Amino acid sequence: MNVSATLNIFRLVRDPSLCLPQATIPTFNQLPIPVSKAFPLSVKGKEPDIRAVVLDKDNCFARPKENAVYKPYDDKFEALRAAYPGSRLLIVSNSAGTGSDAGGREAHLLQSNTGVRVLRHSTKKPGCQAEILDFFRNTPDTGVTRPDQIAIVGDRLFTDVMMANMMGSWGLWVKDGVVEEKGLFTRLEGRLASYLLRRGYSTPIPTSQFEE
Repeated sequence: MNVSATLNIFRLVRDPSLCLPQATIPTFNQLPIPVSKAFPLSVKGKEPDIRAVVLDKDNCFARPKENAVYKPYDDKFEALRAAYPGSRLLIVSNSAGTGSDAGGREAHLLQSNTGVRVLRHSTKKPGCQAEILDFFRNTPDTGVTRPDQIAIVGDRLFTDVMMANMMGSWGLWVKDGVVEEKGLFTRLEGRLASYLLRRGYSTPIPTSQFEE
């Protein structure tokens, strides 16, 4: 059970726009590189300064419950690794690397298969934003000094996108994923986002900064 997501539903009730992404793509293969090209330009006509990318795993670049890149996405994944080398690309999953990953076996396998660091985190998304920010604070070679220099890429509005907005980062929603999701919450997410946009809710624009 994802206690973090359940508790943060109350935040969504207060501010429904937290689940709205700044950009949407059908599948991982449509991810633009650099990722900044997915997002709207600033009033000065500049792209966001995206220095690091956080990736969800299940139904984003991998089939659910598998710890390897979905084969048709191999080329895109390697291009992303080249554009965001080392610690600038981070996998944050709600399965691998969490407390439910006994001994960190899934995280180790996923990291070995992808060549990308997998964050070990005690709180599941969307509540692990502090652990993500701590990771980047402690890896200064990424050049990340503010949350709005981070893009979160994932297939869930109530976890990945909501976390991005809570952090003050950029959220990119992978709408269709690797396989069709038929769960109640997954269907609800898409319908809610469409409803909110029709009602005039706006996508939050990242402005937060690290505390000095």
